[in-house]
Amino acid sequence: MTALIRQTTQEPHPETPDFREAPNNLEAEQDLLGAILVNNEALDRVSSFLKPDHFFDPLHARIFEAAAKLIMGGKRATPITLKTFFQSDPPVGDLAVPQYLGRLAANATTIINAEDYGRTVYDLALRRNLIEIGETMVNTAYDSPIDAEPAAQIEEAEQRLYELAETGKYGAGFEPFSSALTDAIDMAANAYQRDGGLSGLATGFADLDQRMGGLQASDLIILAGRPSMGKTALATNIAYHVAKAYSADPHSGDATDGAVVGFFSLEMSAEQLATRIISEQSQISSEKIRRGRIDSRDFDRIVEASQELQNLPLFIDQTGGISVAQLAARARRLKRQRGLGFIIVDYLQLLTGSSRRAHEGRVQEVSEITTGLKALAKELHVPILALSQLSRQVEQRDDKRPQLADLRESGSIEQDADVVMFVFREEYYLERSQPRENTEEHRQWQQDMEAVVGKAEVIVGKQRHGPTGTVTLQFTPEYTRFSNLAASERLPERME
Repeated sequence: MTALIRQTTQEPHPETPDFREAPNNLEAEQDLLGAILVNNEALDRVSSFLKPDHFFDPLHARIFEAAAKLIMGGKRATPITLKTFFQSDPPVGDLAVPQYLGRLAANATTIINAEDYGRTVYDLALRRNLIEIGETMVNTAYDSPIDAEPAAQIEEAEQRLYELAETGKYGAGFEPFSSALTDAIDMAANAYQRDGGLSGLATGFADLDQRMGGLQASDLIILAGRPSMGKTALATNIAYHVAKAYSADPHSGDATDGAVVGFFSLEMSAEQLATRIISEQSQISSEKIRRGRIDSRDFDRIVEASQELQNLPLFIDQTGGISVAQLAARARRLKRQRGLGFIIVDYLQLLTGSSRRAHEGRVQEVSEITTGLKALAKELHVPILALSQLSRQVEQRDDKRPQLADLRESGSIEQDADVVMFVFREEYYLERSQPRENTEEHRQWQQDMEAVVGKAEVIVGKQRHGPTGTVTLQFTPEYTRFSNLAASERLPERME
């Protein structure tokens, strides 16, 4: 095929700087087109990932596009059927384009290599795209106006790289059912061998794990609630349990239990988050820690807790207002460097989407964010726990238990999520409705308070692979700590 390669550039003048041609492989393009023209089934091997604009030579791109249209229309693509589309094209060297098509087919090799040629063409196209993004970055940095924010350029470059990474995946296409069966059996075997019989990551809360089977890989899990319900506290509790349980195979490095945790704290600083976790584990009020109202015994407990937390595989990103593209890029980096196994986002509404979606409205932007998080969970094969605010309509009802309809700003949150959980503490609302003392209403209020004090409900409102329902947990507000309900409180009342 060497004789067919077209001269696309001239030799540089001796006095000019060396000219670097964009990465390309015309011979691979010709071999692929020849294989398609000889046997149209070759197109099936590359059509899932290869597009006309991936070809370096414009004529090759047009030949591929015309052949694909004919084949998709149920017709044969051969040099004869294609030549009418290229009658008026300028010649290729000494050959008219119809003759060039015939030469492509005559010199074609077997279609067995068609996919390899297609991947070569595709990879080189990605490299050219990377060069274009790099050149644009350099030119924009040189020529940008004085009032242009460098941060905006960084975000635009990250967005373009993210989009290139998303479209730069070869389509997996169909896979045999036998491989899916193998994955399912492996999951069941892991659940059988693990303590507690969980197929996913253990949250540390027995009743919640029993209902969900743990946090499943590739799942987008939404944890929603009104302010002061304890969303962040529950998320930090789960993060601690998952990171503390982490252990890895010394040979392969794969996690055998627990996971490396990436915590995107868009609202609280890393120091505030660390203070909360220290408070949870030392059982000293975070307010006392912040104000220094501690004695020597308290300080010893804080030091002991911090030493235990020192080596936790828990990584915190406290950057506020990042885009879902930036979050994805940082998660991929942590996965590559540390073997990330679980992501927490606190919270969803503080993420931003692309500027295009932002102009279309907040609902469209949130839709892009949830779709991006779900795609990231599948790509990295990790569970993502994203916290979410609820709309104020909860406060207007007598029964303030949240429902799926209360999810704020977008139905896509419910649609994209595999699991939706709500945190609800009736104690919070009840203590704010205290009636006048020494009345029948006050006595009834006291009874109601005794029944709910120190308790929180985790309502599983949606679950793709399990039952919905409510799990009751113990909640200690001064330590912002959730724990399993004491065994005695699970038992029915004894009859005297």
